Amino acid sequence: MRKKLAIIGASYLQLPLVKKAREMGVESICFAWEEGAVCKDVCDRFYPVSTVDKEEVLRICREIGIDGITTIASDVAVLTVNYVAEKMGLIGNPDKYSGYATNKYLMRQCFAEHEVPSPQFCLTEGDIPETIHTFHFPVIVKPTDRSGSRGVEKVERMEDLQKAVERACNESFQKKAVIEEFVDGWEISVESISFKGKHYVLQITDKVTTEAPFFVEIEHHQPSSLPADIQARVKTIVLNALDALHIQFGASHAELKITKDGDIRVIEIGARMGGDFIGSDLVRLSTGYDFLKGVIDVAFGDFTEPKMTENAFAGVFFLCEETKYILPFIQAADKYPEIIRAEVTDSVLRKIEQSADRSGYFIYQSKKSKFVV
Repeated sequence: MRKKLAIIGASYLQLPLVKKAREMGVESICFAWEEGAVCKDVCDRFYPVSTVDKEEVLRICREIGIDGITTIASDVAVLTVNYVAEKMGLIGNPDKYSGYATNKYLMRQCFAEHEVPSPQFCLTEGDIPETIHTFHFPVIVKPTDRSGSRGVEKVERMEDLQKAVERACNESFQKKAVIEEFVDGWEISVESISFKGKHYVLQITDKVTTEAPFFVEIEHHQPSSLPADIQARVKTIVLNALDALHIQFGASHAELKITKDGDIRVIEIGARMGGDFIGSDLVRLSTGYDFLKGVIDVAFGDFTEPKMTENAFAGVFFLCEETKYILPFIQAADKYPEIIRAEVTDSVLRKIEQSADRSGYFIYQSKKSKFVV
């Protein structure tokens, strides 16, 4: 009898996971609203239930008798994954700590308590806190509970702060935002997988963003070009941060910045794969490790220690008005042997304020060097 895997979410972000489950002979059961549910016609069963409706998802999962539950690129879905897993005695992270890895304010408090290096911060529900006078501008304003750069903005002056706070709070499910000191530096992410509290760093990713004011990611490249000693320090910090957040099982995606003076700050950590093809594609292309299979194995308790079989360069470039120079590479992808996949998803190129505004991409793998456009 095939094992049954509940997948919370059914957007294009979950599609690689659904396809991997099919490849492994696993029955996939997706939960999400129908709008944008591209996995609906690919998974074995689809239920039009909100990803945050914990009780209804739990009821159906009990009725079906699932063997595991997971998600790969959604912070809000993590809350439901942990809740259902705990109620059903399945593999998952402790539900009582779920907020630490899904709420940016709770995460900042956790990091401060456990001396994980991170920016100065404060919480707002629409007002400007008195403590803002202890901050040095510029600052970053972000919703407490969203991802994909939604509602994130850099603010240079006090007089512009209220508008940014209102924008972030409007994007937040909780109508709350975090104001943080701005950390200027090299931006990276660390891709890891954990089992029974032991963490395995799989890869470090160099990131390129649109810069101020919205910092939307437009490139990701693996492996990182940072010096080995800094990478070693980054790994130590991330392992300590994962322990602080009580992440014991599954994928994680940590975002950090390194200043020109070598100061390392943890910006945030998600208890799930990195989106933007980082976890689903780039880790496998650069290391040979099948990250998707690893996540499914963890959900079923069948995990084995990762083995790296590849040592290559891999990355992704995203299309928008600011990066229209990559359009010819997408249109002539067959002329570039390094390009693995390329797609224009929208004929309109927009100036972007969030990841959803991007209009296409191409993914590459190279044995020799990072792809340059």
